[in-house]
Amino acid sequence: MELHEKIPNNVNLSSDPKLKRALENWQPNYVDWWMEMGPEGFQNDDVYLRTAISVDPAGWAHYDYVKMPDYRWGLFLTPPEEDRKIGFGDHEGEPVWQEVPGELRTQLRRLIVTQGDTEPASVEQQRLLGKTAPSLYDMRNLFQVNVEEGRHLWAMVYLLHSYFGRDGREEAEGLLARRSGNEDKPRILGAFNQPCDDWLNFFMFTMFTDRDGKYQLLALAESGFDPLSRTTKFMLTEEAFHMSVGETGVGRIVERTAQLMREHGDDVRAHGGIDLPTIQKYLNFWVSASTDLFGGEVSTNAAQYFATGVKGRHREDRYDEHKCLDSFYQMELVKDGKIVQEEIPMRNAMNEVLRDDYVEDCERGVKRWNKTLEDAGISDRLTMPHRRFNRQIGAYSDHFFNLKGELISAEAFKDSKELWLPADDDRAYIETLMVAVDEPGQIANWIAPPKSGVKGQPFEFEYVRKA
Repeated sequence: MELHEKIPNNVNLSSDPKLKRALENWQPNYVDWWMEMGPEGFQNDDVYLRTAISVDPAGWAHYDYVKMPDYRWGLFLTPPEEDRKIGFGDHEGEPVWQEVPGELRTQLRRLIVTQGDTEPASVEQQRLLGKTAPSLYDMRNLFQVNVEEGRHLWAMVYLLHSYFGRDGREEAEGLLARRSGNEDKPRILGAFNQPCDDWLNFFMFTMFTDRDGKYQLLALAESGFDPLSRTTKFMLTEEAFHMSVGETGVGRIVERTAQLMREHGDDVRAHGGIDLPTIQKYLNFWVSASTDLFGGEVSTNAAQYFATGVKGRHREDRYDEHKCLDSFYQMELVKDGKIVQEEIPMRNAMNEVLRDDYVEDCERGVKRWNKTLEDAGISDRLTMPHRRFNRQIGAYSDHFFNLKGELISAEAFKDSKELWLPADDDRAYIETLMVAVDEPGQIANWIAPPKSGVKGQPFEFEYVRKA
């Protein structure tokens, strides 16, 4: 463990002077990117952050005040598993790879770059949110998410520098060159070019889009390329916090909305709250945008990733059969203007298999929000849109569907779009609520305080100290 090095790590970086020098040369460029595209206006403030200093529970749960540019972004892989074998695909039962097989170089690099590109993208999307934080507690959580996304970028850059030579170094530079939402140099995946400019967007993003990240990481954790597997397993530890920020954040909005509904009826906006129909519209948007991130329903790339042992299924060990040569997936597709069932070879349906787990996980979160409404005596319920709704990628992207997944005309979708997705007046109203509350123990009117603070601290704790 090299905790006091310029780049804290548990990968014995000092034993590889060439790699160490390359990463130390990349580090100033990263800091420049952070100063330009990280949280604007807060770089000199002391923030009560959790810093990863090792992979054991005591190590990654170290809390203290730190200025974000001084955060100890490190390189941490979980310990190697002795005699680990590839668990799926054509290479099932063979030893995992410690180096990149030549024939899989392009596949693995593409996966690592795509994953790596999402990390700085989310920081860029959220860079102005600190200025409208509903409380110091929420501001601190935003910054925790941001610095950990930065560390996840470091994790992918380490793999690129270590295992992909000049190509990897060029890709690492590219990760700092692209910008979320930039027309000329956009981020790779669509959801990471969407604006995330208010806190309802932020909480929905961390609930649904980071949850996609969870399932992508779980699939990569099964990889036969052992360094990638060990890297993503530790990233999942931090990703869980990001999702909890989103789920509890929306949950606290729902709680406050229910309070206002009990006191004043359905006209929540007149009393400075976020009404349930608006929450539902944002939910519909971020679920559909995040569902796209899994890729096409029928995918030769997904089949190849599985066959070669590069990317598996979430918790591959729960399945009885790991080659999937003779199994099929029952999929609903559009043929001749109708939704019909087709049998798809299981390997080609791996994106949909992962999406199944994702949708089920999201539904559990929505169910918990609805329990808050039920406990408050509110009869309204939030619902998950069907996975076919508002899709921009995959088998459903050339067709139009309602919230139930029923095939409709383009005109019918256009007529109902503002009932289903955030309209300009919804965004304008949410914007009026985005006023910073930066006194300890104070909170905006549109969200309930948390049940507890961070690491045993009370909600009233000074989570961010202004310079």
